[in-house]
Amino acid sequence: MAKEFSVPPVVFPSSAGNPNVPHQRRAPGMAPQPFQPPRPSNPGPANPPLPFMSFDIGSAPASSSFSAPVFSSASVPGSFEDEPPLLEELGINTRQIWRKTVSILNPFRVNPSLHEDADLSGPFLFLMAFGLFQLLAGKFHFGIILGWVTVAAFFLYVVFNMLAGRNGNLDLYLCVSLIGYCMLPMVIFSALSLLVPHDGVVIFLMAAVFVLWSTRVCTRLLVELASCGDEHRGLIAYACWLVYMLFSLLIIF
Repeated sequence: MAKEFSVPPVVFPSSAGNPNVPHQRRAPGMAPQPFQPPRPSNPGPANPPLPFMSFDIGSAPASSSFSAPVFSSASVPGSFEDEPPLLEELGINTRQIWRKTVSILNPFRVNPSLHEDADLSGPFLFLMAFGLFQLLAGKFHFGIILGWVTVAAFFLYVVFNMLAGRNGNLDLYLCVSLIGYCMLPMVIFSALSLLVPHDGVVIFLMAAVFVLWSTRVCTRLLVELASCGDEHRGLIAYACWLVYMLFSLLIIF
């Protein structure tokens, strides 16, 4: 049998220690009442202004005229007008690339002095154009073209320096630049091959002409720009002929 205990009523003390506020008692079984904060004895205005939030908008006099700030480009250091062109910052000289391209187009009057300043912007453009024409023919050869050019440049670099001995001054960067610019006849051949059937004699005659064109130009540039190469012109021409013959076979087959 459960034993019953008598629970005394709960007494809540008055807030803020005010003795005038009577104590609230709740008898057993009464519902709890919501808490009501005590109201101040002297009520002020409905919304008293805060001292740090007071804004006196109407007290400021209205400005009759507004003057916009003037910025002068001459007074600002490092303005965009003084910046060089983006291609110049990247080291891409479009005029020099155009001059080198025009010099390659004439295999009998090549100007080697234009190619003393080696660059890879023009060769990369020619290789991408060569790969694009191959793509139009249904052949995806971008990786093969870049790989073959790299191997061909290293091959010519080793062969030339072995023939020249200690006096050879051909660097690998210049060799890549020369092979890339001499790819221009191969690019033209790749574009013309789209209009010629590949099962006749015409395509082989065209391949022979463009291979000799690239071989002659590349051989002359290598001999003229690198010392001690004139006596080995035939061997250098044979190495160049092998390189561009591979690219012509890539176009035909």
